Amino acid sequence: MDRRDFLKRGALGIAGAIVGGSVIGSLAGLTTSCAPAAGKKRIGLQLYSLREAMGQDPKATLTAIAEMGYTDLETANYADGKVYGFTPAEFRTFVEGLGMKVESCHIGGGRVPAPEEVEERMSWWRQAIADHKAMGCKYIVVPSFRMGSTIEDLAAVCAYFNQVAAMCKAEGIVFGYHNHSSEFRSIDGQVIYDYMLANTSADVVYEMDVYWVQEGGQSPVAYLQKYAGRFPVLHIKDDDIIGASGKMDFEAIFNAAYAQGTTDYYVEVEKYPLPAEVCVQNSFNFLDVAPFVK
Repeated sequence: MDRRDFLKRGALGIAGAIVGGSVIGSLAGLTTSCAPAAGKKRIGLQLYSLREAMGQDPKATLTAIAEMGYTDLETANYADGKVYGFTPAEFRTFVEGLGMKVESCHIGGGRVPAPEEVEERMSWWRQAIADHKAMGCKYIVVPSFRMGSTIEDLAAVCAYFNQVAAMCKAEGIVFGYHNHSSEFRSIDGQVIYDYMLANTSADVVYEMDVYWVQEGGQSPVAYLQKYAGRFPVLHIKDDDIIGASGKMDFEAIFNAAYAQGTTDYYVEVEKYPLPAEVCVQNSFNFLDVAPFVK
């Protein structure tokens, strides 16, 4: 039996219990024999992993996430000053009532604003920073961005990030950028990710998505070692369920991450070979028992 089959079969006790009603509703009633008790490790979850459920019933979904054992959350929804339809204060109160914390968020993608757009964009950032400070966020992370096609375009991106990072720092929040695989292409002979690391201030950190680094043909471990100190937070991702593919060397990644100062990480599941909630639970289970995860 390979690792993927083992993890899928291990989920049968959960998936088999889902008969009628919503998956979230079923998971909320699981006993600790199926869902590990919270508190053993601080394991974070990017809420995009349960995007459909969060859109349908965020309170029930958050309750189920807490029962799975997750302790730290990263949001992926911010519009008109609200997070998943709640004010930042309301969302924080509900999450903390479940014994979890909102420590990070994904907001503010797009492109460098044109000169006539700068004032409006900076006003948006001021409000977004205030809202996420009220929610208790440690990090504000841009999840993706248009890098352009020239070194001049890329330099403008770095200058923009430096400006926003300074705004965040003034409010006690760390600004970061989350990569996909496209950051490992080259512009004028320079790898985008390396250029960004070299041309942004120390106030800009990088939330390394270890899966997308590898899909971009690079080594997460090599980047963690080469640019030590720039990656305080990671996205832990696999083809689907964490650990199921067998192609991600999570032990080496975690060891290198801890050595260079990583303190936080978030599971992200984008594809679901089983119901989404089961994939998220099994991803927690993998990390919860992994001896290399603190």
